[in-house]
Amino acid sequence: MLSIVKILARAKYFMININTAEFTKGITGTNPILQDPISQIVFIGRSNVGKSSVINSLTGRKSLVKSSATPGKTREINFFLINKEVYFVDLPGYGFAKMSKKQSEKLRKLILWYFTSGESMPRLVVLIIDAKVGATDLDMEMLEILREHNHNVLIVANKVDKLKKNDIKKKISEIEQKTGERVFSYSAKTKLNKEGLLCEIFSEN
Repeated sequence: MLSIVKILARAKYFMININTAEFTKGITGTNPILQDPISQIVFIGRSNVGKSSVINSLTGRKSLVKSSATPGKTREINFFLINKEVYFVDLPGYGFAKMSKKQSEKLRKLILWYFTSGESMPRLVVLIIDAKVGATDLDMEMLEILREHNHNVLIVANKVDKLKKNDIKKKISEIEQKTGERVFSYSAKTKLNKEGLLCEIFSEN
């Protein structure tokens, strides 16, 4: 377990000095990058939850991860090297993707393969949930898969900017009760709680 001093020092480093954030590779199956000793921090969520915007806001790059108004844009597992010492890994979104049934099933299998095959060992999985919508059945299904395979999970409720201030605490509490996990509130649009979220991410072992 990291000491509080080291946690704060690491968080401060990444908050102030994300000097490099670059796309490395997109994969659709077994690849040598999965055995890279560089730690993987994975972002997963429904296809319209703002996953790309979360990554872009954390890195301070507006277009590092390409976002689209059309759900289902991400169709590979994309690796982004941050400060040359950690990967942010962007997985395809699940559910509500506007694509054929065949393509949707292909992406579902790709996500399951990443989390269940044993080929990848992410240090942390950031499960992004829509703060206004709450934890859906699809979110709960994904959380159960992550638990079954002993992945370290951080739940982030994005889009709190769409809630009234008086409703944020209530909605976060509802998500915590349903998931049984502590939930971190966030807004990719306003960058509310950006520093705190970076601290949470980089303090994980």
